[in-house]
Amino acid sequence: MKNVIYLVTGAAGFLGSNICTQLLERGERVRAFVLEGDKAAQYLPKEVEIVYGNLCDKSSLKPFFSVNEGETTVCIHVASMVTVNPYYRKALLDVNVGGTVNIIDMCLEHAECQKLVYVGSTGAIPELPHGQLISEVEYVNLDEVEGWYSKSKAMATNNVYTAIRERGLKACVIYPTGIMGPNDFSCSETTSTIIKIIKGEMAAGIDGSFNMVDVRDLAAGCIAAADKGRIGEGYILGNEVIRFKTMSKIISQEAGCKPVKFFLPIWAAEMIARSMERKAAKTGKMPLMTSFSVYNLKRNNEFDYTKAMKELGYTTRPLETTLKDQIKWLKDNRLI
Repeated sequence: MKNVIYLVTGAAGFLGSNICTQLLERGERVRAFVLEGDKAAQYLPKEVEIVYGNLCDKSSLKPFFSVNEGETTVCIHVASMVTVNPYYRKALLDVNVGGTVNIIDMCLEHAECQKLVYVGSTGAIPELPHGQLISEVEYVNLDEVEGWYSKSKAMATNNVYTAIRERGLKACVIYPTGIMGPNDFSCSETTSTIIKIIKGEMAAGIDGSFNMVDVRDLAAGCIAAADKGRIGEGYILGNEVIRFKTMSKIISQEAGCKPVKFFLPIWAAEMIARSMERKAAKTGKMPLMTSFSVYNLKRNNEFDYTKAMKELGYTTRPLETTLKDQIKWLKDNRLI
């Protein structure tokens, strides 16, 4: 029996579950940290050892990190609160920043922990003007990124790098772009959008662009970072940029549905989003469209992932393949 146990946080989520599956496929021992009550946990492979707890409660991490003498661990920290809501929320910082601090502390308290792979976000990297490729950074000024989700991920990333420099943490950082593909039992925002397009429930789209990675390629990249990622280094895991219009056409071809007919120009979407946000501020409800979600379609989404290709052997499959596989998975699971 191997003496290495892979500790995966956020294991019931879209990326975390795919990481668990791929680790099992190569014969590894996997222990999952799952939030109590997460319904997606039922879809984890039976070979995965599940520990229930809360990132914000450091004491609940103790059984997750505890191993027998002679066993070692590698921690892949995926868990995160993801939102397109741009506003400050205490819970967002509690989970994304405070939870990551707890993981850092536990890795340092357990000498048998060989490495931490922290899954950050390209949203935590300051944007460059259109036409320029965006590369990895090791420190982010919070004023240089948009929205509190990105700020929370930037703060957590800064804390990881500080712990590497000042406390001897053995870690590297992954910066993924957007995620899509099959096996999304937690039904992420991207999957929900694809379902709406196929069911004809999306009256209009926004004429912007995405940078989306197949979840299987991203999972493989995270595992490669655990195997080969250099301590103190960051790796962007991205793909080629695709316009929303193009993606809609591919979905319609693969699913045999009608494509989205109308696409709002960015300037119009920004006006509508601001109006919706003003109304939402009065009602206390989340607006259907936010300035932050429009910004993510307007911004420069060109990321340089050559470092991950060279050092980790990172590869990506064509988006057409990803969408074909995802639509088949949605059909097989009767979600469309």
